[in-house]
Amino acid sequence: MKIAVIGTGYVGLVTGTCLAETGNTVICVDVNAAKVQKMQEGEIPIYEPGLDVLFHRNIAQDRLTFTTDLAAGIKDAQIIFMALPTPPGGDGAADLSYILGAAKDISKLVTDYKVIVNKSTVPVGTADKVQAVFKEHTSVEIDVVSNPEFLREGVAVDDFMKPDRVVIGTKSERAKKLMAELYGPYVRQGNPILFMDERSSELTKYAANSFLATKITFMNEIANLCEIVGADVDAVRKGIGSDDRIGKRFLFPGIGYGGSCFPKDVQALAKSADENSYDFQILKAVMEVNERQKTILVDKLLKYYKGDLKGKHFALWGLAFKPETDDIREAPALYIIDDLIKHGATVTAFDPEGMENVKTLLGDKISYASNQYDALKDADALLIATEWSVFRNPDFDKMEESLSNKVIFDGRNLYDLQKMIDLGYYYNSVGRKLII
Repeated sequence: MKIAVIGTGYVGLVTGTCLAETGNTVICVDVNAAKVQKMQEGEIPIYEPGLDVLFHRNIAQDRLTFTTDLAAGIKDAQIIFMALPTPPGGDGAADLSYILGAAKDISKLVTDYKVIVNKSTVPVGTADKVQAVFKEHTSVEIDVVSNPEFLREGVAVDDFMKPDRVVIGTKSERAKKLMAELYGPYVRQGNPILFMDERSSELTKYAANSFLATKITFMNEIANLCEIVGADVDAVRKGIGSDDRIGKRFLFPGIGYGGSCFPKDVQALAKSADENSYDFQILKAVMEVNERQKTILVDKLLKYYKGDLKGKHFALWGLAFKPETDDIREAPALYIIDDLIKHGATVTAFDPEGMENVKTLLGDKISYASNQYDALKDADALLIATEWSVFRNPDFDKMEESLSNKVIFDGRNLYDLQKMIDLGYYYNSVGRKLII
């Protein structure tokens, strides 16, 4: 099939590359000329494990190309994916200007039947709005389909190539047939393609992310209570996770969720509920708790240092919102850094992939180390904000040589409590016994 993908952000690039991998001819369109040129030269603009192999292979086989020319990009396409940003506005509602603007531009160029696919995460009713744009500007027949993505950063290639399910919202039999043909190679193991109406499809994406965010937040609340009552959150997590009605995933406590999806989608769903005169109380509580949880390590530091962090120097391991990505959007580490600076402390950070993005954002407000051990030099304590694998089994002897004090505040519960006792560290984690 011939496919056009409008937008080469995280979702657009993964979508275009993975669609090319099954033999489709894919043209990715973006307005950023410098970015397009780099991709044409074989430079991948994001870090995502496994994506580079597919990216270079499909460019070499002429199945994946890039352009700034919208007309040329969509001319022969049977299906046009719109993978454009929907950032939260000042009131929390998703900003649809990129989606509707692209729809208007495309509508003026189409000359034959196309399936227009909303791949972006969009509020309920967006497909209707896109359809209305096309109806206003062209008499050419098109179908607008909602096809939300369920890609987890760090494993997005696997998620696309072997999806748990594919959700497609359309009432058109013609569009349904084309989308089933397109996604057929990805569900050969029997995982379902779920066809539904457009509004149900749009809500499915928000509901899925909001439920997972709620699960994470609930576990963080349990962890905070564990610290107060003297319980062990690891034991509680295993105790409830063995119930298959609950499941083991998303039960690890920490310093809150971040990234490009959960914060934005929870906020957008709550706003959508407000616009429809429904008070979605759970989601409002989730947002409030998560905001507080992001800086819980700073609260622990203030308690340890008796309210005075001025002049203290801290090492910070982890800047990305999760491991295996360079995405720092809504990363708890950024909130921690901001709080520490406000309290007069200094920070040296290390992250395997996220440092360049943080340098662009924060500049010289903090220092950056070339490796995890250099970050520890003369630090009063180590803070851990991202659970990268490289942090899980460090050389504790080497750490002791660099740290001014054997003090660790761990926001991801990476280390065994007994081991930290044996090593003689002050070790403060989330929802577990305090090691002094």
